[in-house]
Order: sequence, then C-alpha cells, then structure tokens
Amino acid sequence: MEALDRTDLGILELLQREGRMTNAELAQRVSLSPSPCLRRVRQLETTGVIRHYAAIVDPWRVGLGLQAYVTVTMEKRGDTQIRAFHAAAQAWPEVLSCFALTGEMDYLLNVIVEDLEHFSRFLMERLLKLEGVANVKSSFVLQTVKHTTALPLDGLARQTAPHSPMPPKKV
Repeated sequence: MEALDRTDLGILELLQREGRMTNAELAQRVSLSPSPCLRRVRQLETTGVIRHYAAIVDPWRVGLGLQAYVTVTMEKRGDTQIRAFHAAAQAWPEVLSCFALTGEMDYLLNVIVEDLEHFSRFLMERLLKLEGVANVKSSFVLQTVKHTTALPLDGLARQTAPHSPMPPKKV
C-alpha cells in the first residue's frame, strides 16, 4: 500500500469524480501550486495508484441493454482449467469483470450484452463450452440503483498523517 497523505487523497477523490479537470483547476482545489500538484499526480500514476484514465460510456446509449451477473462453479480446480478459464474471461469482451470468490461458487462475472439472444450465444457458445465449467447461474439486472467507479477515500483521510488539509467538498 502506498503512503498517501491528505493531499494525495484529495487529488484522487477529485480525479475520480472529474477526471478531465485541468491541472491548474486540480491544484487550486487541493490548495497547491500547479507544479507540485502535477508532480503528485505523476507520482500517483508512476506508482500505479492511478492505473489509467477512461471515459465512462452509458451502455444503453450504445445498444448494450442487458447486464447479468453470472456465477460459475468449476468441476475441478486444476491449474490448467483455472488458467484456461482466466484467459477466456479476459478475452471475452462481454465480460466487464471476473472475480475469483470464496464460498459456493468459484467465479462471479459481470456480463453486458445487447439483448437476451446475445447473452444466450455467449452462454451456450463460449462459457458452457469451456472445459471444467460445471455449473452456471445467471441473474439479470432489472434496475441500476447505484453504480460508481469512485473508491470511498473519505475514511482513509482520517487514517493518514495530517500533512495538508483536505480540499473542501463541492456540494
């Protein structure tokens, strides 16, 4: 874990919400001059705290109207089957995320597709044909109540050394 002070956390919080702001605006909002602010952002990028930047696209507006969470149980947990499953999940564009889990199921996939027909093709022609897949259960998203990509950094600020004040929150 990186040692982050309140200013770093403030930078991260702002960039998570408004990733396109200029360095000058970011610097002002975290009470730094532009050069030290840019150095901090570059350091956060270099150390991998900031992994990458991306546009968040509305799936409905681009024709991806069906989202499902799919649990997968494997027959065996041999290295070959696990590596094959991981490689397949990473290669499938319909899979937004894949998590290895504890408990009754081995994996949880977040899948997004155009419609039920596309989901059926994905399931029958890809997932169920993968060697080692024993059981699959699907749950379809009816409504998105909350979805965010922003991590809850507020609590971390209380755990860090008070190097500099947190920026004021925008209301």
